[in-house]
Amino acid sequence: MRINARVLIIGLAVVLPLVAFLAAGFRFDPHEMSSPLVGKPAPSFRLQSLDGEVWELEALRGKPVVVNFWSTWCAPCIQEHPALLGASRHYADSVQFLGVVYQDDTAAIASFQQRHGSWGPSLLDPGGKTAIAYGVYGPPETFFIGPDGVIVDKVIGAVSGGHLKRTLDGLL
Repeated sequence: MRINARVLIIGLAVVLPLVAFLAAGFRFDPHEMSSPLVGKPAPSFRLQSLDGEVWELEALRGKPVVVNFWSTWCAPCIQEHPALLGASRHYADSVQFLGVVYQDDTAAIASFQQRHGSWGPSLLDPGGKTAIAYGVYGPPETFFIGPDGVIVDKVIGAVSGGHLKRTLDGLL
């Protein structure tokens, strides 16, 4: 009996802290990662779109900007596409939507947009320099930039229509 009680006490001493540690982890959303860029000026960029037009972030000061890093091979990007399409139509005159192509082929992007529509210009990011400047882990990642050029929010994973509406209404 004594040996069993000792084993039970040692077992509980090992298992209980482990269970508490794991339970504490369930309080956190893995998609909610703080970004050191929120509250700071958005890194500037000058990128060319699929149709050859040059876009500079600095030139868009004065209106909110949504910058979404996406790819055709990314399942959450496909999932969020209708929400971005709807929001870009709803806020057409007051918000600029920009898609930055993340490690994808221009032909695949053009084909995707032809089939599903486009919510904004798709900007090419040769060498991923813009993605690196924004600290992108992988698509999709969405940055909300205020009219003053400061990043006010970042979403990792598919952005929802509700999140787009709440954030953009707060910026307007």
